[in-house]
Amino acid sequence: MEACSKSPTLLVLTGPTGVGKTELALRLAEHYACPIINADSRQIYREIPIGTAAPTSQEQQRVRHYFVGTHNLTEDYNAGQYERDCLLLIQALIAERPDTGTPVAVLTGGSMMYIDAVCHGLDDIPNVDSKIRQQVQQQYAEHGLEWLQHEVEDLDPTYWEIVDRNNPQRLMHCIEVSRQTGQPYSLFRRGFEATERPFRIVKVALQRPREELYARINARVIKMMNEGLEEEARRVYPLRRYNSLQTVGYKEMFDYIDGLCSLEQAVDKIQQNTRHYAKRQMTWFRRDNDIHWLDADIDYEEQIHTIDAWLSGTDRV
Repeated sequence: MEACSKSPTLLVLTGPTGVGKTELALRLAEHYACPIINADSRQIYREIPIGTAAPTSQEQQRVRHYFVGTHNLTEDYNAGQYERDCLLLIQALIAERPDTGTPVAVLTGGSMMYIDAVCHGLDDIPNVDSKIRQQVQQQYAEHGLEWLQHEVEDLDPTYWEIVDRNNPQRLMHCIEVSRQTGQPYSLFRRGFEATERPFRIVKVALQRPREELYARINARVIKMMNEGLEEEARRVYPLRRYNSLQTVGYKEMFDYIDGLCSLEQAVDKIQQNTRHYAKRQMTWFRRDNDIHWLDADIDYEEQIHTIDAWLSGTDRV
């Protein structure tokens, strides 16, 4: 890591779902007296705080949060819009905090595309002909999610390793671009070649042993159920076709509500799909050589001390 720059600094705290980012982000924001910018693509929706493990009202009282519960499920929102909104916010935070000794914000979450949009810029994806898009949508309607999954795995094994395999919109987009260009979708992705930003970015990712992480994920799903995930899913069930609800936790609960499985089976499936998602997140993060890896098991004081050193450039990875 280079010596501390005079540029304003954005501290990015990421890692797989369930690893323990929330409390460390709060402590870091308190330590640096700065706000938290949410980088979880589902926590922006105000109707689903339980299934997305959104910061509680008490946690939001501790530290100022941005992009938490700011949109309705019926609103379209994507990584491009997030990049634009987040960059404008960071510029405003820099303006109100001209000193550069500590981060202007802690950006935290596990949505890989949202984090990459802010840190690296969006991919240069070719436009897709409307006929190709309609064709893929029709095939999805006829053959279902499993067909999409097989198509993406065949067309683009690289993207298959990191994509949310239960998100039909992302799977269809991969197929559309591949058919339009005759090339794998992953060839058009920017990867980790950064677009220049007017601030320094320091990335930290939390990690735990796999079995420990998976046990935490399983326990967290049970906690969500005890907090009312089923009731939350029933409230938003009429909106189930919106892209905002094409995510782990809700699709499985909708299958239960539709009578396609038992409640126990739905909970098991949520746990399984969340573990799979965490595995894909780790695959994605491991490709980024700019990330500093931090053990989640060490105490908070030591974690913050280590991050202080990374920010100041007095330690290297």
